[in-house]
Amino acid sequence: MEDFAVATKKKAKPTKRKKIRNDVYEKELFRLQLELVKLQEWIKFTGLKVVVIFEGRDAAGKGGVIKRINQHLNPRISRVVALPAPTERETTQWYFQRYVPHLPAAGEMVLFDRSWYNRAGVERVMGFCSEEEYHEFLRSCPEFERMLVRSGIIVLKYWFSVADEEQERRFQSRLEEPHKRWKLSPMDLESRKRWVEYSKAKDTMFAHTDIKQAPWYVVNSDIKKHARLNCISHLLNMIPYEDLTPEMIVLPERVDSRGYIRPPLSDQTFVPDICV
Repeated sequence: MEDFAVATKKKAKPTKRKKIRNDVYEKELFRLQLELVKLQEWIKFTGLKVVVIFEGRDAAGKGGVIKRINQHLNPRISRVVALPAPTERETTQWYFQRYVPHLPAAGEMVLFDRSWYNRAGVERVMGFCSEEEYHEFLRSCPEFERMLVRSGIIVLKYWFSVADEEQERRFQSRLEEPHKRWKLSPMDLESRKRWVEYSKAKDTMFAHTDIKQAPWYVVNSDIKKHARLNCISHLLNMIPYEDLTPEMIVLPERVDSRGYIRPPLSDQTFVPDICV
């Protein structure tokens, strides 16, 4: 029996996942982004209203996924909402009130880079809300989301799961690379000390808000490129759409510009050319 237990433990040891090759990743990402353009046209044509929520631990890779989703989309159709900390006035409002104005109209998709789930996460762990406010959120949130769905809004919720070792590696990377240091806020540093508290808060949040009408979808984000491809692919599969790509456009010949005299270039102020 002891030998079997030892063997079982050895088999259960996790193996390091093999990362996708860069050329394969770039090719698949381009294909998925082309499909996102098709989805965008379908959303505009049919008047769909889509909300996509991105939540997860700090440095879990949410921003990278959002950037790749929106990279080639029309900002008039697909936009990102990343709200700052609430103002003094907003803290006195109905909790969901500051998010409602950002919900989509017909033909729009809104990507929430963090959302009303702040109350179940950072506000809960850091003590920014009272016990009463927290428990009221757990009661109200499922009804709020059911109301959104009944009104015709498609609600998709993604939780990006990252191992503590990988999160720590990414934090260290942000310290070492100057162009990434802005990503490390005092709140991020504080969250490092509260891994267990965040885990408990996430478990409670799932228990109350993983509802049939708007379930949580967990994205394993230990490998960023895998997370991007997996999340975008899942998003595309969740919204049936048709290809409305317009026919190839033939550009007309340019109008004869004879008779137009351009003002002297010396009258204009040019940006200095630093490439010479």
